[in-house]
Amino acid sequence: MSLPGRPKGASRRAQPEGTPIGPPGRPQGQARRSQPDEAPATAFPVLTLTVNRQRFSAPVPREATLLHVLRNDLGLVGPKYGCGLGACGACTVLIDDRVARACLIPAHGVAGRHVTTLEGLGDRAAPHPVQQAFIDAQAAQCGYCTSGMVLATVALLRRNPGPSDDEAREALQHQLCRCGTHVEILRAVQLAAGRLRDGVERA
Repeated sequence: MSLPGRPKGASRRAQPEGTPIGPPGRPQGQARRSQPDEAPATAFPVLTLTVNRQRFSAPVPREATLLHVLRNDLGLVGPKYGCGLGACGACTVLIDDRVARACLIPAHGVAGRHVTTLEGLGDRAAPHPVQQAFIDAQAAQCGYCTSGMVLATVALLRRNPGPSDDEAREALQHQLCRCGTHVEILRAVQLAAGRLRDGVERA
């Protein structure tokens, strides 16, 4: 039986054995040469900023968020990924002493700025007064919101050393706690404020 579109009796002409078949426009038998001069992939731009009083400089993708850099590149797990919309406060950090949502901020948008995470306040051996107040007031249950709560409290006490409960509520209203430790958190704020007023340490 003849193939459609081929004259009756015509046969398929075989390619000479060993002849590579190149793409259209390249003579048969001519293989593609390597291209040693092809440009390499575009390098990531270098990001430089100060995190917890230490200078950080490294190539970072333009689309990376500050939270991604803090957690994945610097290993700082205080800020958490929560809603990804800047609504819950789990990713809270301080940028030049101001509360900021690290999950929304492009990392390159804070180049040259000073970033503080929970790890930059104190450690187990020498906790920051606000950290110690949260411990003493038992103001944490699951702990997922605690980093953001502590940092937001630090920012509050730096601008207002003696907040009322209403002022503390207003300052922390966007820091969500699903465990319901709000009473203990307000107690921790006032405990830290009192200790700082007594000259224990600057917030």
